[in-house]
Amino acid sequence: MARFIQSHNCTECKCRNSIFDALSNDELELINNNRYEVSFKAGEIMFKQGTPSPHFLCLTTGMAKLYIEGHGKNLILSLVKPIEYIFGPGTYVDNRHHYSASAVEDSTACLVDVNIFKQIIRSNPNFADEFIRSISLMTIFNFDQFISLTQKQMNGRIADALFYLSEKIYGSNPFELTISRQDLADISGMSKESAIRILKEFKDEGILSANGNVLHILNPQQLKKISETG
Repeated sequence: MARFIQSHNCTECKCRNSIFDALSNDELELINNNRYEVSFKAGEIMFKQGTPSPHFLCLTTGMAKLYIEGHGKNLILSLVKPIEYIFGPGTYVDNRHHYSASAVEDSTACLVDVNIFKQIIRSNPNFADEFIRSISLMTIFNFDQFISLTQKQMNGRIADALFYLSEKIYGSNPFELTISRQDLADISGMSKESAIRILKEFKDEGILSANGNVLHILNPQQLKKISETG
């Protein structure tokens, strides 16, 4: 069950996103007075698609996944790690979440009153610029993901997912997979059975090794070729 905590102060916190560097101490204090720190167990829902969006969320520890709930099947948009933030487009449209978020690992997050966040965006142009830049980067990532999902075969999609996990999420090779095989399938837009089958093919071809949840890309050149040819 999600648990409220209060262990940091925004003016001194080392777990805040770089966009907050554009804020004055008074603005940081305003955020500090209008936020909650919440801890989530792995698997817990942080917010659900279709519900109101009263908060700006910044992940401080752990990992979360953002996903669209379809008709009996989910599509993972991205994984979020510290110290990234989650701020959905519905906040400026209909005050609703247009995707869900849940904790992949035991996590903590700061939830800031969205009205305070909007107030600071209107009054601090440097902060607004950093926020727009960050949102733009996330949009570009989503464009690249949609190309992979709609124009590549399943092998190419799994190859893209493995590079994403190794380079963007875990920052290492080999890496320990903390998401489930179902999550890997949901990132790649396929069934769990198909994702497992392709991983086995990569192992049989010497492209990948797996020891429990530790994956090692043995032949990145070949995997890159699979990604590029789709």
